Amino acid sequence: MAELLEITSHEQWKELLEHSQDQPFFLFKHSTTCPVSAFAHRQVQSFQTNYPVYYVKVIENRPLSLEIADDLHVQHQSPQAILVMHRLSKWNQSHYDITEESLASAIDFLL
Repeated sequence: MAELLEITSHEQWKELLEHSQDQPFFLFKHSTTCPVSAFAHRQVQSFQTNYPVYYVKVIENRPLSLEIADDLHVQHQSPQAILVMHRLSKWNQSHYDITEESLASAIDFLL
C-alpha cells in the first residue's frame, strides 16, 4: 500500500516541486466530500509503488490546489492524480480514470 503524505502549505509544495528534479512523485488531489474522489483515494492507497505519494485536500486547501494546477500547467480536476518529474506533470488522470492500473502505467513515463 502507498503511504499518502499530506501537503498543507505553499512552502511544502515548493520544496517538493524543487526536489522533483531528482525525485519523481505522485500527487493526488482529493475532495473529502466527493464519492468519486473516495473511490480514487482507495485506488491510490492500494497502489504499490516505490515513489512517494502526496495528497492535497482540495476543499480545505483550495488556494494550494489551484497553485499546484498553475505550477504544473494542468487543468484543475478533483479527484486528480499527477506524476510530477522535473517540475512538470508527466502524466495525469482524473475521476474514474484513477485506478491502480493507470497509476502503474504512469511509471512508464519515467523510463
